[in-house]
Amino acid sequence: MAYKHDYDKTLLRLNTILARLNDGEALSVKALAQEFNVSERTVQRDFNERLHPLYPIEKHKRLWRMGKGFALEKQTSNEDALVLGILNQVVEGMGTLFSARAKELLSKIHNDSNNPIYAKADMEDISSHLEEIALLTKAIETKHIMTCTYTKDRTEAKERKIKPLKVVTFGGFWYLVALNEKDEIRKFYLKNITNIQVIESVFDNDIAIDKQLHDAISIWFSSEEEPFKVRLQADAEISKYYKRKPLPTQKIEEYLEDGSIIISLMVTNDIEVMQLVKCRLPHLKVLEPLWIKNKIDQELKMFLK
Repeated sequence: MAYKHDYDKTLLRLNTILARLNDGEALSVKALAQEFNVSERTVQRDFNERLHPLYPIEKHKRLWRMGKGFALEKQTSNEDALVLGILNQVVEGMGTLFSARAKELLSKIHNDSNNPIYAKADMEDISSHLEEIALLTKAIETKHIMTCTYTKDRTEAKERKIKPLKVVTFGGFWYLVALNEKDEIRKFYLKNITNIQVIESVFDNDIAIDKQLHDAISIWFSSEEEPFKVRLQADAEISKYYKRKPLPTQKIEEYLEDGSIIISLMVTNDIEVMQLVKCRLPHLKVLEPLWIKNKIDQELKMFLK
């Protein structure tokens, strides 16, 4: 009887099987089940549901082998393939030109026309602004000051001199986070930025913008205000979503008998919370602070009129 290795992780087992297939071995389900000390059904599921949809492997009689003429790059692990598969699907929602260029780059790393993973990113199309994004990212990397024209409203266009910090996306929309001439953090809607000119002057940046972005619920976060605590109640209808995917800084404070939960958040702007709650009405409500609850109540009364 074959020596039974104590493999307790599925991923390790899959990687080992894949590497041996790539080395030209023909593998049987029964022998692998004995080697990895698992059931034949588990190994069969490895081939049918996990490996076969992702890789060009085939079954001949009772043996699995790599398809003729196929070989996987040695540096590409199974984890890498899964990550690339997800990325390949995410870029679908980012505009025709952007998606095409991203897919072209990804295909150079991993070519998979039958990807079993589907992920949709609900983002606006920025294909027509790739040149601007390239200039912005270069200025951010080299910490160069830049000038641009920013159209805040349809009729209001102003020349700006800014220090770019990050290109970010919130709610599917793209923004540039930058310092103005007073070194105050400001957010600029990316599609409204034109006439970008990177100038010679460089700047020092010691602002912890990454932490602020990580904790922000939306682009409405404020860098000038101290974070304050908000308590919300999510009813049984939607509480599962906050358990599955917690909001930034979220803490579940209490589980109620009716299936609802009470959560707390640290925010810097009431608009962050108000937008969140209004999108989830009537299943999400503000408990504290009362002044935010009252603002939402007033807006709802106006709406009902």
